[in-house]
Amino acid sequence: MPPWPWRVFRPDGQPLFCHALPLLLYRFPQRAFMKKISILGSTGFIGASTLKIISAFPDRYKVIGLAAGKNVSALVEQIRIFKPEVVSVANQALAEKLRELLPPRTSLAVLVDHAGMIEVATHPEADLVVSAMVGSVGLIPTMAALKSGKRLALANKETLVVAGKLVMEAARAQGVDIIPIDSEHSAIFQALQGHRKDDVRRLILTASGGPFWNTSIKKLQSITPEDALQHPVWKMGKKITIDSATLMNKGLEVIEAHWLFNLPHESIEVVIHPQSIIHSMVEYCDGSTLAQMSLPDMKLPISYALAYPERLKNAFPSLNLAKVGTLTFFEPDVKRFSALQLAYHALREEESMCAVLNGANEVAVEAFLHKRISFPEITMVIEKSMNNHTPKKMHTVEDAMDVDAWARRTAKKIINSLR
Repeated sequence: MPPWPWRVFRPDGQPLFCHALPLLLYRFPQRAFMKKISILGSTGFIGASTLKIISAFPDRYKVIGLAAGKNVSALVEQIRIFKPEVVSVANQALAEKLRELLPPRTSLAVLVDHAGMIEVATHPEADLVVSAMVGSVGLIPTMAALKSGKRLALANKETLVVAGKLVMEAARAQGVDIIPIDSEHSAIFQALQGHRKDDVRRLILTASGGPFWNTSIKKLQSITPEDALQHPVWKMGKKITIDSATLMNKGLEVIEAHWLFNLPHESIEVVIHPQSIIHSMVEYCDGSTLAQMSLPDMKLPISYALAYPERLKNAFPSLNLAKVGTLTFFEPDVKRFSALQLAYHALREEESMCAVLNGANEVAVEAFLHKRISFPEITMVIEKSMNNHTPKKMHTVEDAMDVDAWARRTAKKIINSLR
């Protein structure tokens, strides 16, 4: 028999507490319900990985909406397999191209731009919205999902970096859960289950260190985009792979952890762990440290976010510690990788500084990928952009987007001045 009262969930994912008929509830748990899902960023790495998991559990999940940006060819295949009710692409030209590729007389709604993403995020039948877009472009549809009362599986860390206070306020106002997908925050989220927040002493985020964590400062000058995209452990999209190489990804994750878990930056630390087996740790006030461990595969935290508070039975490879052999840990070298320090500095300032950090970083990474700046100049552009900004509070999403736009203009001017 289950404990009394027994906690179950409605089809919309919201908790339902019932003090009657506990045996009936025990016999018909949450998995009896089909969970309907919208995905923001369906053709990106996280979005595509999410769909792979969903395809393995057709009796548990139904795709309702897909927002795909510009990759129309991948979206066509996703539509064929998952048959969503609504999709969104970046602009009208892409929408017309998509309609030409779809079967005649299809009833599928094809929408565009921010309005389309918002429709996908707020579809009335969606029980869960997976926010997997890359960059601050994910802020508006993610906020729309929260304000419409949708449970959120969050992989778009930039949303919390740009407007963390506003996002968390919206989630609290609607009583909505935010389940993190980033492996580090998923690890922390799991290690916190069943424990009191007041007992937490610190969070320890692990970082692979990327491909250059022990590369000399002199050699960093000649790093090419092709070099930086060769991550030694993780398979990810281009932007996050470059962020991992500069350690900016870990800086963004520190900011994300600050907002997700409501802890000061002094209680959030970073350690280099090249094997990427321990995905993060929580230290409690009695000195106990809980770690979540697994092989480095983003499908694990994705599957946890999809099934929470349950776990999916899957066929992912098991962790063999004897085969792994040794786990090593190092302090991050902030002289070679100043991006991490820039993130901590932004977190100590008013909220807008984090938005500047993120906007300038997105512009700088894009410039590096197009070989317009060198690898070390990525963080230099970010630092100069931050130095040109006067920090301030942000009261609305529009405030956050204005700061983001300012940061992008400023970073582009700095990049142009270098040439």
